[in-house]
Amino acid sequence: MPGALLEVTGLSKRFGGFVALDGIDLTVAEGERVGLIGPNGSGKSTLVNCICGTLVNESGSVRFNGETVDGLLTHERTRRGMARSFQLPRPFTTLTVADNLRVPLLYTVNARPGHALSPTELDARCAELLQLVALADKARHLPRDLTQVEMRKLELARAMAADPKLLIADEVMAGLSRAEVDEIIALLIRLNGQGITVIMIEHIMRAVMEFSQRLIVLVSGKKIADGMPDAVIRDPAVERAYIGQ
Repeated sequence: MPGALLEVTGLSKRFGGFVALDGIDLTVAEGERVGLIGPNGSGKSTLVNCICGTLVNESGSVRFNGETVDGLLTHERTRRGMARSFQLPRPFTTLTVADNLRVPLLYTVNARPGHALSPTELDARCAELLQLVALADKARHLPRDLTQVEMRKLELARAMAADPKLLIADEVMAGLSRAEVDEIIALLIRLNGQGITVIMIEHIMRAVMEFSQRLIVLVSGKKIADGMPDAVIRDPAVERAYIGQ
């Protein structure tokens, strides 16, 4: 695929006798916004963990930015430009919001050859990230002072501190109000507008449809649909396996 940033080929993963992923093929173009959906237990998290290096797949391969990343550890993939947020934010509770961003900056951007940030540049990048997610006024607060939606924004900012080419946002809207969901959709679209490719895993279909340029559906470890969102949600197999549940 011309301009492909992420290429997954024949990816399979087992847990004992349970097949979590069964020969998954997918491609994500540079700059694309992709929604990844499926029922609980469909293999979404396992797929993301195999892509990011948290889990080792039994077969298949992952190429990122034109290079095979099979065998690379999670932090090595992160330093190449692959970042993710988590459904349950786990910030450093004793560090300020700003310092929660300095940690990933130091261990990702500064770890790349020729990319070391000076203290002044580090402070400026922290301020830029906080401004991006509308947390500038909370820089010196502890995470416990944040609201639920602010905690999700901090989680996204921590992922963005790695200066990624690809951001995988894992259920960042769970438990949020309608207005808060709209805030996160706007933030993700804004990040995409800055050149970040985004894969969004989400159960809130309104958010998925508003955000996604393309939709991929997993069911029982298999990819059953991949295409334009309006066409995918009308697919009888998707209606039976996902939307109808």
